[in-house]
Amino acid sequence: MGTEAANGAMVQVAELTRRIGVLTILKDVNLIVAAREVLVVIGPSGSGKSSLLRCVSRLDPFQRGRLYVEGHLVAVGHEEPPERARQISAEAGRLRQDMGMVFQQFNLFPHLTVLQNLTLAPQRVRGLASAEAETLAADFLCKVGLQDMAKRYPSQLSGGQQQRVAIARALAMRPKVMLFDEVTSALDPELVGEVLRVMRQLAADGMTMLVVTHEMGFAREVGDRVVFMDGGVVVESGTPAAIFTEPQQPRTRAFLRKLLEREQGLSVAGTL
Repeated sequence: MGTEAANGAMVQVAELTRRIGVLTILKDVNLIVAAREVLVVIGPSGSGKSSLLRCVSRLDPFQRGRLYVEGHLVAVGHEEPPERARQISAEAGRLRQDMGMVFQQFNLFPHLTVLQNLTLAPQRVRGLASAEAETLAADFLCKVGLQDMAKRYPSQLSGGQQQRVAIARALAMRPKVMLFDEVTSALDPELVGEVLRVMRQLAADGMTMLVVTHEMGFAREVGDRVVFMDGGVVVESGTPAAIFTEPQQPRTRAFLRKLLEREQGLSVAGTL
């Protein structure tokens, strides 16, 4: 991949490397997410998936590489040549705000109501008036099926409901891109479906999404492309059909074989 932004990319990661001490977490990762595309990242634990999302969202620093949003350079690694930093768009701060992120944990403010959780950032960061922020929050609570929960506190909600509130809170910032980091991993199995339904609807509505998940059914059904990571590098990428039925790399095949064996084992156990 060249050093310039790719045409038509909503998000582009170029040659991104992140290290912690002597440990390399990500190594020369290149990734493009087109507008309205759902890109799903899969791989074993410790493969660098979540670190990638945290670098894209600028929560974690990185040593080398560049991050573009809508063709604008918005972040560079601190070991990049100084001229790279000088290329950063004056709009970089606003463009980074165009990314919404939902985490494994819900991260809701426990002392605030659902409505207050949703209106806080739009008022303080986007400068919305209270009434406008509340109208926007109500719209997004309706979108995630929680329109009757505005006055409740997080402790009064189930895990699935809290995660849907977290999604609505991210949407209330009107992002152009949504990042999802294993958002169902902390949920009881019976609550996973309600969160995935919201994500499926977002995809159907045309939201650009970068999703890290262990939910292979979601990756097959909703993903436009699937990326398999291991050891901090992108091993293989392609359509869901290509990755799940005809993976080209031995490491990808081994990973999917283990998943299939686990699913079959769970299926057998469920019949006992």
